[in-house]
Amino acid sequence: MTQRAAEPIGLRELKKQRTRNALVRAALELFTTQGYEQTTVDEITDAVDVSQRTFFRYFAGKEEVAFAVQETVESHFYAAFCERPADEAPMTALRHAVLFAWDTIGQAIEEAVPPELHMRMYQVIESTPALLAVHLRRSTELEERIAREIARREGLDVDTDPRPRVLVAAFSGVMRVTGRVWGAGEDISVEALRTSTETYLDHLGPALAEDWHGRGT
Repeated sequence: MTQRAAEPIGLRELKKQRTRNALVRAALELFTTQGYEQTTVDEITDAVDVSQRTFFRYFAGKEEVAFAVQETVESHFYAAFCERPADEAPMTALRHAVLFAWDTIGQAIEEAVPPELHMRMYQVIESTPALLAVHLRRSTELEERIAREIARREGLDVDTDPRPRVLVAAFSGVMRVTGRVWGAGEDISVEALRTSTETYLDHLGPALAEDWHGRGT
């Protein structure tokens, strides 16, 4: 009896990635059309024609698959920030990193889902209390990683010098405002989000100025 030749590792990995992407797309389609709470794992697996066992090989549950693309976006931004020149001021590095991330993230998103679907899922996250709570927790964890990276770049102790965390809090606040305003608008494209991000970052300095009306002293 002849044995079947083993499937090449590269081909196996490609099939796994395709299955994972199919599960993500099916889940996000269901979450955005009928709601996160109303969607079951069975419905996701039925849409891809795989078993629950297959689903749980890739994801711990609905929450993890809901944030799968968001995780890619966050990792892309963080990597872009870490690659900024060491002599670049922290806020300048953050600004360049986030705009670069939005300029280049399209292909990474498209490998899993259509960008428009990811954008619609962002709106679901913002409007679903259970997901919003997770989103805020994840954002806090990312903020801490960024603050510690800034401290490392600047040769500071993040636990005794508050500036890295204060700076990241200000930057993250702008990002949250941008996301809410963009999510409530009619144009939910990546390009619109990038434009809004740049506009709101431009207003950070003036918003922190002591005198908003130019009255002088």
